[in-house]
Order: sequence, then C-alpha cells, then structure tokens
Amino acid sequence: MSDMSEQTKTLHNRPSASEVGILYLDPKTTRIFTGAHDLLHVQIEAPDWKGERLFRGVFAAMAFPISQPDRFISLRYFEMDGRDKEIGMIENPREFPEDAQDLIRRSLARNYYELTINRVFTVEFKYGLLFFEVETEKGKGEFQMRWRYDRTQDFGENGKVLLDVYENRYIIPDVNALPKADREALTRFIYW
Repeated sequence: MSDMSEQTKTLHNRPSASEVGILYLDPKTTRIFTGAHDLLHVQIEAPDWKGERLFRGVFAAMAFPISQPDRFISLRYFEMDGRDKEIGMIENPREFPEDAQDLIRRSLARNYYELTINRVFTVEFKYGLLFFEVETEKGKGEFQMRWRYDRTQDFGENGKVLLDVYENRYIIPDVNALPKADREALTRFIYW
C-alpha cells in the first residue's frame, strides 16, 4: 500500500468526536448568559444531558488559536480543586445568538492578549531572551520572548506569531511588508 493510500485510510478511519470525548454544544440547547458579578454562565437544556446543567464562572478558550481563531471554542470552568474542566466545544460561534457571541468574544478578549506589530525597531538577545521594541496598533511598546523555535509560529503565507514570556500573542501579518531595517532586525533572530 502506498504512503498516500495509508494517509487517506487514516483520515477516513479517524474516530468520531464522541469517541475521543469531545462534546459539541448546540445553540438550541445551550444558553450562555451573565450572572452574579458579571461572570459568564452556561446552562444546558438538552433532555438527554447527563450531569450538571448549570455552570458558573465559565471562560472561553480557543482550541486552535492560530489556524482557526473564530471556530472551535472550548467553554470551561474551574472545579473546587482548582483544575479546569471542559463543558463542551462550540464548533462555530456564529450559530449562537448575537448576545451569546458577544459574551464569548468578551471572554476570549479577557483571556487572550493579542497585538499586531506594524514596526520592529530593535531586537536584542540577553539572558536567553529576545527583547523587542515595536510599534503596534496601540502605539510603541516592548516585550520579551524566549529565543526558542516553539515561541514563533507561522501565520498565513508570510506572517509570524510571536509568543511572549506571558503567552501573549504578537502578530506580524506579513514579514515581507515590514520596512527593510525592521525585517533585518527581526530575521537576525527569527530566521525559521
């Protein structure tokens, strides 16, 4: 059997979402709202739902923040022992009512700090870290990131996502669109 046939077989024989434990939340049976202290709450109204039906202090997390930032949103909460637990996955938030979509977006905004880099003024290496001076849509700023391959991810055809020491995301939509001096400052250290 050729490699291509083996890959195709693997794709077509993959387990279903329920077999791997993913529970997709349906907009017809899932109500998302705010409660006391402006906390996000989720109520499951499905008749066949087993377990708790009302979850308080819920937060949203992206399953694929780089490749699918607007889809596959996990709704989670913290248990009494401090561990977070998934309620379920929203495959497409646009299927939910507008007010629920807004609550999901607000929760994501609280949990993800993301800025777009327009300019890269300097990049310096010290103590195993890269120190950046940049300009974003919010003005000039500085951040640090570990100088490791896994702290940079591809973004589209020519872009990069830089993850700082706090896991905040700095996006360069197109490295080639940066001015030459900026591009050289960046690619002196980020060359992969």
